[in-house]
Amino acid sequence: MRKIRYALILSALLAAAGASAQVQPPPPGQPAPPPAPLLPPGQPAPLAQSGPPVAPPPAPTESVPYGAGMKVNLSPDGSKYMRFITWHQIWTRYTKNNTGTERAPGKLQDDQVDFAIRRSRLIILSQLNPRFLIYTHIGINNQTAVSGGAAPATDGKKPQLFVHEAVVEYKLNQYVSVGAGMHYQNGLSRMTRSSTLNFLTLDAPLTNWPVIEAIDQFARGIGAYAKGRVGKLDYAVSVNESFLTNQTGPLSNALGLGTTATTGTGSSQIATSVGSNRAQYNPQGTNHIWQGYASYEFLDQESNLLPFNVGTYLGTKRVFNIGAGVFYNQDGMASRPTSSVVQVNGTGFTPAQIAAIDTRKDDIVLLSADVFFDTPINKEAGTAFTVYGVYYNYNFGPNHVRYIGASNPGYGTNAMRGNAVPHSGTGNIGFVETGYLLPKNTLGPKVRLQPYASCLLAGYEGLRKPDGSIRNVNIFDAGANFYLDGHNAKFTLNYRARPDFTNQTATPDGPARVSSVRYRPEITLQTQVFL
Repeated sequence: MRKIRYALILSALLAAAGASAQVQPPPPGQPAPPPAPLLPPGQPAPLAQSGPPVAPPPAPTESVPYGAGMKVNLSPDGSKYMRFITWHQIWTRYTKNNTGTERAPGKLQDDQVDFAIRRSRLIILSQLNPRFLIYTHIGINNQTAVSGGAAPATDGKKPQLFVHEAVVEYKLNQYVSVGAGMHYQNGLSRMTRSSTLNFLTLDAPLTNWPVIEAIDQFARGIGAYAKGRVGKLDYAVSVNESFLTNQTGPLSNALGLGTTATTGTGSSQIATSVGSNRAQYNPQGTNHIWQGYASYEFLDQESNLLPFNVGTYLGTKRVFNIGAGVFYNQDGMASRPTSSVVQVNGTGFTPAQIAAIDTRKDDIVLLSADVFFDTPINKEAGTAFTVYGVYYNYNFGPNHVRYIGASNPGYGTNAMRGNAVPHSGTGNIGFVETGYLLPKNTLGPKVRLQPYASCLLAGYEGLRKPDGSIRNVNIFDAGANFYLDGHNAKFTLNYRARPDFTNQTATPDGPARVSSVRYRPEITLQTQVFL
């Protein structure tokens, strides 16, 4: 409780600092100016003195819209330009860890206050003429003191600065542009293509990037795409390489898709491997990924120059979109049914014997449908309303479940450590988020306040109760954005009720049996600045 109070006190101090910034005291040692004298009733105000005109006092300092930002024009009319976009998202948070979390080798830790670099990014983009576009996106993500470094699972130092996107694009006509490279023209859903600069909530639910860092490179892929708009229909389709995965460790071969036990003694020993009926990413998966997303824009048209969908427009647009998407990768998963039983003499399997074990290949088939509505409510007061909802149907093969925690504060390789939750799997997921931008002077003239809430509900076939019914995944977030200069400078304070799924046991038929779920609190303060 003491650490929760620390986080709440820190957020209160930030709010107080924002309020005090609205009053400008006189410089030290200089008395405040006296009030203007009152005139007797009926006496007219004195005429202005003759002489040179006196300049009016400067207007109160007010933020000017950021506009194009750091843009260098390469031609007099600005049609040829180079633009730079950079941002940092820094987290200060309290986390109640999942059961069994280590903060250092051999050191179990129940909770902690820590700091993390959630994102640090730089984009450079240029148009040499209206038809050609080139952009490069580099950065780091999820650096903590114990993870996210050069050796991500064991060290937080010196994270790898890597290419997120390297894209060249050519506009064929007003309806279609084509491009290639390491790109973010994802299919599936609006949130799978979301900008990380203008989230409505603290962050994405991560379920929207279902194969992140498995067969893609941090939600990006190497391939080619086509995008465009026909009337009010906006679309993007792409074909990408499938990155090799599970090349080392227990999931790199067929034994990892089952359990192995040795019976007998001496020369009569027998090793038996039985399939687990749980699909994992196929270490030999090399087929292309096909994906696409289309949305119909009923109201205002959104920009599609870059593949970054806005989370909330803060009352500057009136948008109502309905969309749908698909993701397909043939033989992207591998599994062994429980009927797969292989025995060999001895205490273990040779590489040749492992290679001879048959596995079942499963396609990755992901579908979605979503709706986004964002509108000003009262333009004079500056109020606005935002809501987004999405439904996902994921098929990764039998009983697949994967765990991920953003900027995980836990040490090691245990998938359920720290703040990890069931991130994706075979099943159905629903997610909804909503927020309301309060009137301009709610916190004074220099800070805008936007409360929000979100809920994720998922049912994965690989997570079940002891009676065999589905054990649902429920994740609740609530908080508020404090805008100092729109999305360019803001604080976000978020509370999360996170389910801890560590109280589970594996079963011979595939699904894990989850005896109980305890909810762990997280309180996160994010500082974001982007230029």
